Amino acid sequence: MSSSDKTRPRPVTSIDVAERAGVSQSTVSRALSGSETITEATRRRVELAAEELGYQVNARAAGLRRGETGTIAIVVIGRDGQGPAAINPFYYSLLGSTCAAAAERGYEALVSFQAQPEEFFGHYVARRQADGVVVIGTATNQAAWDYFTACAKTAGRMAFWGSPFDDSVWVRSDNRDGGRLAVERLVQGGAQHIVFVGDPASSQRQFRERYEGYLAAMEAVGLKAGEAVVSSGADRVSQGRNAIAQLADADARFDGLFFACDAMALGALEELAARGIAVPDDVGVIGFDGLGSGEFSAPPLTTVEPDFARAGQLLVETALASEGERPARRVPVHLIERASVR
Repeated sequence: MSSSDKTRPRPVTSIDVAERAGVSQSTVSRALSGSETITEATRRRVELAAEELGYQVNARAAGLRRGETGTIAIVVIGRDGQGPAAINPFYYSLLGSTCAAAAERGYEALVSFQAQPEEFFGHYVARRQADGVVVIGTATNQAAWDYFTACAKTAGRMAFWGSPFDDSVWVRSDNRDGGRLAVERLVQGGAQHIVFVGDPASSQRQFRERYEGYLAAMEAVGLKAGEAVVSSGADRVSQGRNAIAQLADADARFDGLFFACDAMALGALEELAARGIAVPDDVGVIGFDGLGSGEFSAPPLTTVEPDFARAGQLLVETALASEGERPARRVPVHLIERASVR
């Protein structure tokens, strides 16, 4: 035995606590786990002995013995061929709120970024690596969603944000109410010819819901709704730019624009400025997602924002809930007022 081994203090164990308190080791375990079978006097004696010896309960080991890991797995789906840096900042906000919600419930978060088929893994619960799985990310990676939806059917204990499927256990923004908020705010700013920009038929199921909210709100205020403007582009920002080019080149009439996501709205603001169309004097612009970068656009972007804290809580609750307690859940939204609407 080396001299360092001789001088290294031996870790305190539950056996030491049992000897100090004058009880059995099993009594120590039950007392420190909060078992109701232990009298308050015995529990206090064990706690004092543990405190005097500096004994700390290994919560993870105790949890594993009960069949719990104390961990939530969070999978962030990206686009195939692109790294984590290319992921929509919205999902980083959602990731942060989900990690915070897990911590509030005493769970650690195990985060992984998955984009390619060889990276896909969702069986954290079966492998006893986590008590539940939250999957968030782009709906454009069809192979990833097919994989995780299949996982959910066999493994359970999963919750999705961004899923293109309605038969999965999803949590989503109240997208239709967001459409109402956007239309009503644009009308309040004087808009009469409001256009929705985004593809309702895309894999982004929330785009369809936001368009439905727009249609219902336009009818409610007595305005004529139009077909959604769908534009091509390598990313959402370029799609927003191209949508403005499409409208302007066609001499379309518009004084209000509601974009299915903030990234498209940010691209549109650039194109509107390039074409000399003043925001908000000539046209009001509202996005959806609550991206922090919208605060620094020119002008700062008004946006519909989901309650991120509530979204994280619902995702964690849904992932941990039993099979019969996991309905689809909606996250409330609210308007972030900036300067892109009069």
